[in-house]
Amino acid sequence: MSGESGLRLRVLGSGDAFGTGGRLQTCLYLEGPEDRRVLIDCGATSLVALKGAGIDPASVGCVLLSHLHGDHFGGLPFLVLDGQFARRAAPLTVAGPPGTRERLTTAMEVLFPGSSRVARRFQTDLVELGAGTATAIGPLTVIGFPVQHESGAPSYALRVEWAGRTVVYSGDTEWCESLVDAARGADLFVCEAYTFERRIRYHLDHATLARRLDAIGARRVILTHLGPEMLAHRHEAVAECAEDGLVVEI
Repeated sequence: MSGESGLRLRVLGSGDAFGTGGRLQTCLYLEGPEDRRVLIDCGATSLVALKGAGIDPASVGCVLLSHLHGDHFGGLPFLVLDGQFARRAAPLTVAGPPGTRERLTTAMEVLFPGSSRVARRFQTDLVELGAGTATAIGPLTVIGFPVQHESGAPSYALRVEWAGRTVVYSGDTEWCESLVDAARGADLFVCEAYTFERRIRYHLDHATLARRLDAIGARRVILTHLGPEMLAHRHEAVAECAEDGLVVEI
């Protein structure tokens, strides 16, 4: 998208943690001006998703993490190690909630002992996002809004402002009023709808979201992280449902 204004979002993974419907885990690929590329969440299947879409993982300059569950950040050790073995030169920034640095080190040591201590060929910067604080990461401004989802560390909805556009991702959460603040007036709100009507703690159901959408006022809403019940009712949804491979111009 070099030289163009606006953003393009490609949904590389729209599924839940368990691959319901054969969908890949959460991974949103955001392209902006000057060929900059960002991942919002990096579930365990994300490296496969990138390569399956013909995207060079080394082109990703930044990974933004909503929370530290495996289906949202578990692909990060593989992305880092792929960069090492592929002789990546471009720097990588990883930004997530407090605890990201420690959790990434632990995950790398569990999966590939010794890998966190190897000198990398490329610069890796870890940024821990404070709740409600605007953080500049290159041309992006990122704000993490605390949400209701237990993950052993703070969980956020992420508001990303870039190239005159605003993209918001809910992360995983039950309904909380911070979603209204995070997504108000956004050009695109990508929101969890794990179930259709059934209420589950720490996850959002479509029925609750449908009652609240007017309060948010986002210009476009796309539902993701779809579980079995939601997939069975997706044609009844109040907003479009994501599919792996969906491309959205923003």
